[in-house]
Amino acid sequence: MISINNICVSFSGIPLFSDISFVINPRDRIGLTGKNGAGKSTLLKIIYHEQEADSGTISYPPDIKIGYLPQQMVYPEGKTVFDEAMTAFEETKILKQRIEQLTNALSERTDYESEAYLKIIHNLTLAQDQYQMSGGESAPAETEKVLKGLGFANKDFTRSVETFSGGWRMRIELAKILLRRPNVFLLDEPTNHLDIESIQWLEDFLIDYPGAVLMISHDRTFLDNITKRTLEISAGKIYDYKAAFSEYEILRKERREQQTAAYENQQKMILETEKFIERFRYQATKAVQVQSRIKQLGKVERIEIDEEDFSNLSFRFPPAPRSGTIVFEAVNLTKRYDKDPILEDIFLTVERGEKVAFIGKNGEGKTTLVRVLKGELQYEGEVKIGHNVKIGYYAQNQNEHLDESKTVFQTLDDIARGDVRTKVRDILGQFLFGGEDIDKKVAVLSGGERARLALAKLMLEPYNLLFLDEPTNHLDMHSKDILKQALINYDGTLVLVSHDRNFLQDLAEKLYEFGNRKIKQHSGDIQLFLQKKKLENLKDIEQKKQEKSIRKNESETLTGDSKDIYLRRKEIDKLIRKVQKQLEQTETDIDRLESFIKKSEQTLASGIEIKDHAFYTEFENAKTELARKMVEWELFSTEITDLESEKDLIS
Repeated sequence: MISINNICVSFSGIPLFSDISFVINPRDRIGLTGKNGAGKSTLLKIIYHEQEADSGTISYPPDIKIGYLPQQMVYPEGKTVFDEAMTAFEETKILKQRIEQLTNALSERTDYESEAYLKIIHNLTLAQDQYQMSGGESAPAETEKVLKGLGFANKDFTRSVETFSGGWRMRIELAKILLRRPNVFLLDEPTNHLDIESIQWLEDFLIDYPGAVLMISHDRTFLDNITKRTLEISAGKIYDYKAAFSEYEILRKERREQQTAAYENQQKMILETEKFIERFRYQATKAVQVQSRIKQLGKVERIEIDEEDFSNLSFRFPPAPRSGTIVFEAVNLTKRYDKDPILEDIFLTVERGEKVAFIGKNGEGKTTLVRVLKGELQYEGEVKIGHNVKIGYYAQNQNEHLDESKTVFQTLDDIARGDVRTKVRDILGQFLFGGEDIDKKVAVLSGGERARLALAKLMLEPYNLLFLDEPTNHLDMHSKDILKQALINYDGTLVLVSHDRNFLQDLAEKLYEFGNRKIKQHSGDIQLFLQKKKLENLKDIEQKKQEKSIRKNESETLTGDSKDIYLRRKEIDKLIRKVQKQLEQTETDIDRLESFIKKSEQTLASGIEIKDHAFYTEFENAKTELARKMVEWELFSTEITDLESEKDLIS
């Protein structure tokens, strides 16, 4: 559909792309990856015509529509949320006006057999078809659906866009792009500022969308759930993998190993050839062979190994001083904004060493509660901070918490105390600020650099309670993995606000869901929580169907109580069969996993040395999956029992 041909781009004489070529097909789901500075965002801009390449061409089919969501944008003002989202249908409005004009022109003519009359009919039919295809009459309903999917409530529709934060205004722009229904989506970090439910909604939307998607994202789960192809930009070249991100990482490692082996073999051959030439260069009896080797060497196409950035975050949090058993406690806590409660009658206790996550939709009070616990906001009720608790805080919006007039070094040096002042350069080096980087002004730092600097501030003294509010925003995947491992090893208490499912997995031991001014605790990990939420949604759908069916039966005069009972029993039987099928599949999965674990344990008990790291990874994954399946089995069993009990009651 879109053909990128031999694109070259340079900045200040340094090449960014070197003759890169690839094709975006009509139904492609592509993840674009590469290290920071590789040119991912630049490539999207070039495809969208926002930036020109130095050379090369891009071929587009006629009348193609491209939807582009950049990382940074200028937001419009002056409209309500709903009206601004409806601007996505400007072309549809023009079509409607054209239909009205053609209809009026037709009504004024009487020359029914003329060529001009027939041409008006043809143009009117064409405009009506285009209007229907663009969703003309359903525009308001589609707008409402998309806005709600992205987290807006009905009461938000009439609010002015200026009253929303940058994150929410980005959602409005995303809604407009989705509503335009382009042939190709170009999305640069679309999950930034989205909560888990909105991310899942966007996933479902993009999975089912009939067009193509090319996106940049540092959300591993989001990429794995949507993409089926990965384009890697490395050393100015494009590498095309027919795989989602996690599988791409495995294939990339294999390619890298093959590339390195081929390079080493070639270097060995070149060295031996050069030695032969040098040894026999001046011997007449070897002249022919020497010349042959020289020609052979000149024809060799040299293998190059892709440059890799081996600079990595490398840190551990300082050991946490021992605190009291109860780290903090909220009793009957209420927080209001302009008399409207955002949190109401909250009871929450977190103990020493716990790692908990605050999850839920944006605007439900997660960051507010963190700020209350830090003592930044007034509240009603009681908050108790435990004995010897020392709080470290990572704020979601770094722009408000870093002084842009200071240098990187000054940011840490100004708050460092005691012996740690001698270690500021070392700490900055661990967070990839070395050499001249420490003299950069905060104002010129990228989002990722600001995130790393804010994390570095947490190294200046030992804390035993960390509040981290969206710490993975702007971090690349490798940096997120290192931060996650550091938090797993951290021996203090952790309260994490995050929408990153992969980051939360195996890190958060307890989940607190925020919604409707309340907090609900969930046991189990984030994957189990999301599975439960989907089951709950399915139950809600079934319940609505049942209520609709019952209301319909009650409105029919020929329907009696016996028929209501019969229909309800029939509906319950259908639900039981459905859940029973899910239960049987879960039992099959449990049997398979238990068999695999048993064989693995026998292998481990045999004393045979196992060097394959994949064996241990599969073994641990199987145990984790078995635990999830056991919980699923309990949920399905309980649901069947409840349905059968209801069936007995109405018999």
